[in-house]
Amino acid sequence: MATKSSPAPYRLNSVDRHGRQIDPAVLAAAEEIFPRALDYSLNVLGDSAVVANMLEEVAARTTQLLKAKDPPGEPAPIHNLAAYVFRAFARDVNRLRSKQLVLVSSSEASQELPRWTDPSRQLMIKILTDEFLARCDSATQDMFALRMQGFSWDEIGRMNGISAHAAEKRFSQAFRRALGRLKMLKRPK
Repeated sequence: MATKSSPAPYRLNSVDRHGRQIDPAVLAAAEEIFPRALDYSLNVLGDSAVVANMLEEVAARTTQLLKAKDPPGEPAPIHNLAAYVFRAFARDVNRLRSKQLVLVSSSEASQELPRWTDPSRQLMIKILTDEFLARCDSATQDMFALRMQGFSWDEIGRMNGISAHAAEKRFSQAFRRALGRLKMLKRPK
């Protein structure tokens, strides 16, 4: 496994597993963010080769997007390619994480939860949290996922190229907007 001081053991290919070509600029951006993508998703995906495959697929989709939206002679539609590739990768990881089924044996559940804890309440909280996050933008969802993984606001800010205070403020404002949307849905007409 790669550490922050050692280089990643995998190089990305210029073709993804579906045979789609990856633009050299997009490939360079994907290789630039590979260590960060590995840190972000290794506990969800479990294998650095799977991380590399997903990153190659994101890079191939980004290449197709650039070719479709970038007529010759016009400026590129994406200004920060590395950030775009990382966001697309993070969305794919979060989508995969939300689809994963959590299986817990009864012996594990009894060890983790006190006897008086109601598992249906925890399931309800999970459902409500997912419903709430569905009303948030992808950046807020990413910040929420990072906070749940134990990242500090400093680390989240660095990943997004902003200060810790700005990251916390942006999350808080998006949280309030989503909460307002939920309150509007519940009002009788």
